[in-house]
Amino acid sequence: TLEPRARKILAGLGFKEGDAEKPAKTFSGGWVMRAHLARLLVAEPALLLLDEVTSALDPTLVGEVLDLLRELAGAGTTMLIATHEMHFARDVADRVAFLDGGVLVEVGPAAQIFDSPSDPRTASFVGPSR
Repeated sequence: TLEPRARKILAGLGFKEGDAEKPAKTFSGGWVMRAHLARLLVAEPALLLLDEVTSALDPTLVGEVLDLLRELAGAGTTMLIATHEMHFARDVADRVAFLDGGVLVEVGPAAQIFDSPSDPRTASFVGPSR
C-alpha cells in the first residue's frame, strides 16, 4: 500500500499527524498546494511539470510554496517549472528557457540568462526591476 509512503511525504512537507484525514477546505491555499505536491511525490515521478504553481495563491502564501519547491530542488527533485517568479528562478534553476509570445527566445544556464542574456527581450524581462 502507498499509505505509509504518503504519510511520510506529508510529514516531510510539514503536515501533522491526523492532517491527512481533514477536509481540504480546512487548509490554506499554500497547504492545499503542499497536499497536491505530496500526491505527486507519492508516485515517485522522474520529473515534476509545474505551471505557475503560485498564480492562484494569496501573496502571503507564495513564499511558502516557493520554499517548498526550493526544498524539493535541494533534495534533487527534477522539475520543469513555468513561472513569472524571477528571483525564485534565478535562485533555484539550473537552466532557464525564456519564451515570448509562445516562441522560445533563449535557453541556457540560469546565471547566463539572468546575468548576460543574449536577446534584448530576455534582458528586458529579467532586468534589475524583476
